[in-house]
Amino acid sequence: MVGKKYGYFIWGVNDETHEIVGTNFDQYQDYKNEPYQNFLNRNLSPKIKFDFFEEIINEKRIVVLKIESANDVPTSFNGERYIRIGSSKASMKDNPKLEKALFKVLENGYPTILNTVSLYQDLTFEKLFMYYGSKGIELRKETFKKNLQLLTDDGKYNILAQLLSDNSHLPLRLSIFEGESKGSNLYTIKEFGFDCILYSLKNLIDYGDVLNIIQSDETNRKEERKETPLFDIKSYNEAIVNAVLHNKWVDGHEPMITVYSNRIEILSRGTIAPAQTIEGFYLGESVPVNEKLSEIFAQLRISDKSGRGVPKIVENYSKDAFDFRENSIVVTLPFNKNRKVGNKVGNEIGNTSPATRKHGLNATRKQILSEMRHNPNITKAELKIIIGISDTAIDNNIRYLKNNGYLERIGSNKDGYWKVVD
Repeated sequence: MVGKKYGYFIWGVNDETHEIVGTNFDQYQDYKNEPYQNFLNRNLSPKIKFDFFEEIINEKRIVVLKIESANDVPTSFNGERYIRIGSSKASMKDNPKLEKALFKVLENGYPTILNTVSLYQDLTFEKLFMYYGSKGIELRKETFKKNLQLLTDDGKYNILAQLLSDNSHLPLRLSIFEGESKGSNLYTIKEFGFDCILYSLKNLIDYGDVLNIIQSDETNRKEERKETPLFDIKSYNEAIVNAVLHNKWVDGHEPMITVYSNRIEILSRGTIAPAQTIEGFYLGESVPVNEKLSEIFAQLRISDKSGRGVPKIVENYSKDAFDFRENSIVVTLPFNKNRKVGNKVGNEIGNTSPATRKHGLNATRKQILSEMRHNPNITKAELKIIIGISDTAIDNNIRYLKNNGYLERIGSNKDGYWKVVD
């Protein structure tokens, strides 16, 4: 219920099973010779609005008490202020740190990507329309701001709008170090943005294929060579999506991805959602930190709400992959090494222009093919905007892909389409 405008108390539903069992509770009864609702109202200070409702569901009666959230200061009952800790209520005066935090929220509002005004109000959304179009979903210019909740109550662009705009002002960065710590030599910093977060995320995920060097182990080889990827690519993808999805964007800081000689660390700002537990987190009980962004990701099939991401990582790397810090969550993916890699990671992927991998497909060419798979009618002009390279670079890469059998143009340049040859 954190950050919600109303809270609810329900009679007639089993606490454990959530089965509707019905109730005989009478909200109009007297309590100590006084109407019950008058008794509640008289003991509340300052006053807040509350209402009782009742419904019949499956021939069973339920009663709902709808309670407005406090404004300015916490509401006391019979002179005592309470705060909920876990499943219990406690006196606020016995928890001064929580009391201080609560007053701050009441004064400024619980900050979310929906109610926090962006510092940037001259936002455009051409890439957002292109991304939705590539997924076969039409956005209407007249209603997309309302439907995607891109405006605060006073009509200003919020942080979600900033993230989805053509320039999010929040890049996703990947740093590559030669050794096992940040004290070692820095090979490069790869920057995916400042861009619409949907494209930045896609480019970062695609870059995982560049990072994931295939190792060949020929020691004691008798029959066939053993090939092992450096890390589990599905775990990498899930960790990257979760880091972006659950990051505390309202603080103005982006996730941080760091590649060392023996591991990848993916850091997401903030902590788990207030309604989440550590046990539920590991079990994959999905409680999104940024709920509307989670809905958008699900709509675009970037992720689903099945909660399988964390269990997938735990299955491959155990719970030790997760480190819960005071203001961040870090996922560590150790490298699988057939033999000593040394600084091979840095040598192969750490240069400003990553060395081409198998069959000469670098990150740019892979991205071009990926965009064409999703949208065979995509134009060179659109590719130029999405990838962020020149017309000449687009032409040269498409020519390479066509000459080497990866790509065909079906029909004319004006009315035809792209066919990716797998």
